[in-house]
Order: sequence, then structure tokens, then C-alpha cells
Amino acid sequence: MKKCDYCAKEISYYDQYCDENCEKKALDFYTLREKYQKPFGALNIFGVFLMPVGIFLSAFDVGIGSWIVSAALLILGSTVFFLPFPVENMISSMKIKKAVFVTRMIGVALFSIGIIILIIKIFFK
Repeated sequence: MKKCDYCAKEISYYDQYCDENCEKKALDFYTLREKYQKPFGALNIFGVFLMPVGIFLSAFDVGIGSWIVSAALLILGSTVFFLPFPVENMISSMKIKKAVFVTRMIGVALFSIGIIILIIKIFFK
């Protein structure tokens, strides 16, 4: 059987969504992704760029390196949590609802790692 593109419930081969509610939520997801795709990409590029800079500075025992890594993880984690835009392969395999949930959990993990690095830097230096 074919599955709903939003919630992954089984539907007939002629439908794309199981009901109007799933269709509306999927349309809202795609419009939100289209609207915030550029700011999301810019923040992700900025966060990903900061990671190697912070790691490089940490390798030379510069005090600011771990602060930069922590800031990059906090930026990436909050961006991925508040704007959960999974990649198309993830959406096609898991459908939108589950893919958004998994993406948000990845954002929580990144944010948590950033907080842990901050706590270690503040209290164990």
C-alpha cells in the first residue's frame, strides 16, 4: 500500500494524503521551508564554518577555541530545532512528520553538546 506523504498512514494508490488535515500540514511545512530556506542555510553555513575554526584554535591551546565550538553548536542546534527542514531523502524514507521529529532531536542533541561544552569550560577550567 501507498503511505500518506505527511503521517505515513496507509492510503489508496490514488491519494497523496490521508485527509485534509495532513494535506494542510504538509503544505504549511513546504511553504515554511520555502520561506526560511535562505536564512536557515546561512545560519547553518555560519555554524559549520565556526566549528573547524574553534577546533583549530583549541588545538593551539587558545582559550577562545572551545567558546567558538560551543557557540557554533548552540547556533546549529537552535537553528535545526526551530527550523527543522530535513533533507529530501529523509522525507521520502520517513515521511514529513517523523523526519521533522528526528531532525528536531538532532537539534536538541547539538544544543545539548554545546551546553555541556560551556559547562565544562566554565566550571572545570
